[in-house]
Amino acid sequence: MERSLMSQLAHVHHPIASPLDDSSVARVLARALDRGGERVLDLGCGQAEWLIRALERDPATTAVGVDLAAGGLAEARRQADARGVGERLVLEQADAAALVPEEPFDVVISSGATHAFGGLTGTLEAAHKHLAPAGRVVVGDAFWLTEPSPEAVEMLGEYEDLADTVDRITAAGWTPVYGHLSTRHELDDYEWNWTGALSAWALDHPEDPGSADALKAATAHRTEWLRGYRDSFGFHTLVLRRTEG
Repeated sequence: MERSLMSQLAHVHHPIASPLDDSSVARVLARALDRGGERVLDLGCGQAEWLIRALERDPATTAVGVDLAAGGLAEARRQADARGVGERLVLEQADAAALVPEEPFDVVISSGATHAFGGLTGTLEAAHKHLAPAGRVVVGDAFWLTEPSPEAVEMLGEYEDLADTVDRITAAGWTPVYGHLSTRHELDDYEWNWTGALSAWALDHPEDPGSADALKAATAHRTEWLRGYRDSFGFHTLVLRRTEG
């Protein structure tokens, strides 16, 4: 099964593709979009749930979402139109890392998509290219809560603890003005939703050619989570401003 379709199915019950609950998303958006009427860009928007919620909270906000996955963008369009914000949302099927800067944005979001930019530092560099002066970046990425096992590092990649992560961000010229650390409930709820939604779809569609692959992927993911990285994995969502320049 195509990876983007699998992700779409896995996020049916958790459209924010990061381990934050609804109240946490609302708090982050309130801190990032605190002036009203902002132009917002999401690099790697998926189903554009961050943007749709930003548009719902302020009728003067406009937004652009960029992603490669056609299926996610189609669902984003359907949701935006159904929720009455479609006229203020532009969706582009393109490589977010290669997007050419045009008119700057007041807020740039990239949550759970740092892999597309080669990591956290690359994500911030890409966001900066599109950011207006005094603008804000919302970035969500992993960090290690405790010393990870070699298996956890192999599964998820190289990360740092929270203090070193923030030091790296500030050394790159950014200042955190707000932050949210996903709670144990948020982390677990995200994983149960991801694996559960994908498993349920596979069980409900046994004749679909992708059913076996979906169930296999959900089972493998659940095992990796519970036996591999659950105790060491953390997730931060930071609102950042440029320290200078």
